[in-house]
Amino acid sequence: MGELSQTLAAINAVLWNETWIYIIAATGVLFTFWSGFSQFRALTHGPKVVRGVYDDPNDPGAINHFQALSAALSGTVGLGNIGGVALAITLGGPGAIFWMWVIGFLGMSIKLTEVTLAMLYRNTDDPDNPHGGPMWVAGKALKRMNPRLGWIGTGLAVLYSFTVMVSSGTGGNMFQAWNVADITNEYFSVPGWITGVVLTTIVAAVLLGGIKRIGKVTATLVPGMVFVYIIAGFYVLFANFDQIPAMMGLIITSAFTQADATGAFIGGTVGSAFLFGMKRAVFSNEAGQGSSAIAHAAVKTDEPAREGLVGGMEPFIDTIVVCTFTALIILSTGIWNRAPDVAFDSPPQAVQTATGWAYPDTPLAAAGDWQDQEPLLMIVAAGDNAATGQNLHRITGSVSIDGNKFVAAWQPFDGSVEPQVVNGGFYQDHVGATLTAKAFDSVTPGLGKWLITIASWLFAISTIIAWGYYGEQGAVYMWGNKSAMPYRLIYCSLTFVATLGHIKTSADLDNMTGIGLGVIIYANLPICWIFGYQAMRTYKDYIRRLKAGRMGPDHPPPNFDDLISGRDVQR
Repeated sequence: MGELSQTLAAINAVLWNETWIYIIAATGVLFTFWSGFSQFRALTHGPKVVRGVYDDPNDPGAINHFQALSAALSGTVGLGNIGGVALAITLGGPGAIFWMWVIGFLGMSIKLTEVTLAMLYRNTDDPDNPHGGPMWVAGKALKRMNPRLGWIGTGLAVLYSFTVMVSSGTGGNMFQAWNVADITNEYFSVPGWITGVVLTTIVAAVLLGGIKRIGKVTATLVPGMVFVYIIAGFYVLFANFDQIPAMMGLIITSAFTQADATGAFIGGTVGSAFLFGMKRAVFSNEAGQGSSAIAHAAVKTDEPAREGLVGGMEPFIDTIVVCTFTALIILSTGIWNRAPDVAFDSPPQAVQTATGWAYPDTPLAAAGDWQDQEPLLMIVAAGDNAATGQNLHRITGSVSIDGNKFVAAWQPFDGSVEPQVVNGGFYQDHVGATLTAKAFDSVTPGLGKWLITIASWLFAISTIIAWGYYGEQGAVYMWGNKSAMPYRLIYCSLTFVATLGHIKTSADLDNMTGIGLGVIIYANLPICWIFGYQAMRTYKDYIRRLKAGRMGPDHPPPNFDDLISGRDVQR
């Protein structure tokens, strides 16, 4: 696994760098100004559309606006909001949250562009199973613009189809499944493979039903799980109400100044806060990926920009609302920079090796409190750390069984300066969703155990289902409908593989999701740049007609049951 981790890190370093983060942000700035700050329209007109005021059963498509938003949100409001925010804070510090806000705001205009384009070029030959997304945009639009350039559009379409399958398998699937297995094992000692069997069975049952079943399931799951999570979050924030103003200030100041090391946090530069905040925000709300446009393309409407405005709501709900809740919970409880979980009787001394330094195994007392392969973390002072601008480093380890005893086995440290243990102890490495759960537990013991475990299962199921549909559409574009079933089998097998314990640390997790995220953005952003003017033209025409009173609503909104079930658009 060590060689695999190094390989993933090397690929991730190439795909993700500050240059591309700047490009994504600049794309958001471009479409924000070009659309005349469409964020305002998304937050004022979008809710009316979602409420069903403009639903028409005679329009082309398969699901209503509410179901389309729920299906798309099920791919964004997931463990990226629980585990991704925890990763951003762990690796980039509190300042990462500020940059998540920035990309959340800018991402609203990017999402508007992506969804509007998908609606303009979707395929509704089969009314019950429409197809759309960046691959259909690239495949059709360039050919219409100039037939001689059609081969370039086809190449972009194939590239995107391939990358959406890669991203669906990693960030959309394995990241979610791993987090569920990790937290279920942490709290209930359930082996990962059992979690994998249950999770895979549920996902397969829903995916086999196609977009209509996906729309119905997610329209039920998403509103409920977000509501419960936010209510529980209010409870934790109320218990730490006096900490909130200071935490908000810390988020803003840490975004522009170097964050000092405290407790379990080894510090971070402005650059690391920017990089990890932007990366986790893009992963969480999918702005720039074009993936959620695939779900929106199934909606019943004859107004492409109308659904574009619905899509523009997603980054606000996902990043600015739900992610902020998680961030304040983690920061206000202090779980992110806590004191060592276990104190050393005497700090271990590193032994120099041919490639660096190695620490001897550390015997662990009270073996019943530990689990085999449980991830651990030790902080040492050594040479400069380029990522943080300080001299502290994280050394990962894991619990292993030595006869009848449990020991902490540490990974070797690669460096020329002898490392010295700091803080007088070591930590349980709470990765992703587990760190958020521990934050809830710090207020009311057992709250995180049940709330985050249940939320993780629901969030993961909905996200894996949505991304399974996205990846399947990529396969269908390249190989036709006959490829859907083989793709589903491979996709569900990845769900199971991710729960078997091969991924152990936050770095492994970040590298895996970063690769999937990087490749899909490389394919999607050029499509937005080339054809974005068409989305902007369509959007501005829609707003002109809306202001002139030339569009509905033609009927009162449907009742909530009809909205969830989609009966309001059934003929």
